[in-house]
Amino acid sequence: MQPLPARVAAAPEGGPETGESPQDRPALQAGPSLPSPPAREPGEGEGVRGGLERRVASGLSFLRRRLTGEYDVDDFGYDAELTDQVLMSLLRPVYEKYFRVDVKGIENIPKAGGALIVANHSGTLPLDGLMMQVAVHDHHPAGRHLRLLAADLVFVLPVVNELARKLGHTLACTEDAERLLGQGELVGVMPEGFKGIGKPFSERYKLQRFGRGGFVSTALRQGAPIIPCSIVGAEEIYPMIGNAKTLARLLGFPYFPLTPTFPWLGPLGAIPLPTKWTIQFGEPIPTDGYPPEAAEDPMLMFNLTDQVREQIQHTLYKLLVQRRSVFF
Repeated sequence: MQPLPARVAAAPEGGPETGESPQDRPALQAGPSLPSPPAREPGEGEGVRGGLERRVASGLSFLRRRLTGEYDVDDFGYDAELTDQVLMSLLRPVYEKYFRVDVKGIENIPKAGGALIVANHSGTLPLDGLMMQVAVHDHHPAGRHLRLLAADLVFVLPVVNELARKLGHTLACTEDAERLLGQGELVGVMPEGFKGIGKPFSERYKLQRFGRGGFVSTALRQGAPIIPCSIVGAEEIYPMIGNAKTLARLLGFPYFPLTPTFPWLGPLGAIPLPTKWTIQFGEPIPTDGYPPEAAEDPMLMFNLTDQVREQIQHTLYKLLVQRRSVFF
């Protein structure tokens, strides 16, 4: 067996024997050094994890409240928490990515107090009302909620009825509208009704009759401003080239649309075309300067109804002239 080498004694640091100081010696050659990891700021790397944890905790808290019934629903069935956290989150990708909605004139909607938004109606299916609701919710500085007045048919359809109530929709009747305005809510109405949403494609962007002006009477009684709203883009999502009236009567619908894709392509034909939308809110028309009996004046109601209708129609024409393409 070979003996282990003897331990070499450490040489003294400098001295008369060597005549060199520690500074004169060559530095020891080491291998390539690894870069030092960057200094981590306090809390760095915890932001994403903390945000995820907060979202998970919020989601679990939301589920707990839903399961235990610890959430508020108003007299009309409106569920503000479900609308904010779930329903708007489902509608928002359609609004932002599919229809790519541009919003104009949002500053014309008051920050508080009752107001009546009056819009044109089109598109075969009432997606325009939902997109208008997202526009108000996401773009208004005060984050206001739009309470839409809907037709009777909405509240007799299974599932649709429940979702409409949760979103804050209510029956299009004078009593409900006046009550909501009296509570300082923002109310939306589309006076064309089925005449607008079910009109043929050849009559696109031509406003139909606005009924008897009941919405004007409601606004006058509450002294609420009327805000005209023009929506461009909804007319082309389901180009209605025909109406199967016999089938519509059998099903109890006001119309049964025939489009270039539906019902020929089956379920695929029910997918709307990805048109480019613009929603513009016009300048408010005040009603608080009229006497209480003005709501019973048919001539005044006719004039105000015509004024609102003309303002919406004029804005539609202006937006159509400015539009580069149906899809872009």
